[in-house]
Amino acid sequence: MTPPVFLAEPGQLDSDRVVLSGPEGRHAATVRRLTEGEVVHLADGAGTRARCVVTEVGRDTVVCAVQERHSEPAPAPRITVVQALPKGDRGELAVEVMTEAGVDAVVPWAADRCVTRWRPERAAKSLRKWRATAREAAKQARRSRVPEVAELAGTPAVAELLSAAALGIVLHEEAAERLSGVALPADPARTEGGIVVVVGPEGGFTDAELAAFDAAGAVRALLGPTVLRTSTAGVAALAVLQARCGRW
Repeated sequence: MTPPVFLAEPGQLDSDRVVLSGPEGRHAATVRRLTEGEVVHLADGAGTRARCVVTEVGRDTVVCAVQERHSEPAPAPRITVVQALPKGDRGELAVEVMTEAGVDAVVPWAADRCVTRWRPERAAKSLRKWRATAREAAKQARRSRVPEVAELAGTPAVAELLSAAALGIVLHEEAAERLSGVALPADPARTEGGIVVVVGPEGGFTDAELAAFDAAGAVRALLGPTVLRTSTAGVAALAVLQARCGRW
């Protein structure tokens, strides 16, 4: 089994001695119960990764000696999933499984037919939950990069993302073309703008939303013969694209 991954603060991996403290140090010391001599990997969440050996364990801290470090290039093409807000805690579920599957960025979207609404008084708390979920899932998946979770977007902002993408895809149950057959950019590994995938709400897209996305140059694609929930459609689409683009 590969060594566990813990997230260091920005700049910490520049040093040969790293002290994990706060929630991360507490988790390493009291939950994972690390001991002196164990090998761990530390990542800064932005691509830098270090192989380390535990040298000291305190009550809420762990001291690590860096043995080697390297920077991992960002995966290409960049894949962003625009996720319509699901009900309840299924938003965190969507973020978790997409992070495990390698998504680069998640954009929460307030679609017209979303049952869930991030009111101003709860938006910041909901966004923190999504970001914390991405952070923990990245550690579980042994990732060196934590996916970006953007601010809540409206339909005009999503249309702008699609317009700027090398390939914009709207998952739609009535699309004529399957996602597995959508034409990719000539060299997806060298694509500027990346791939943006839009996952709609349980109630479906409105005509106005589809018109805005069509005008932005997005293509509509079908995942398969079954209708997936909004919280699982994103990870299914991501898996197809990862394989087709050579990232998997």
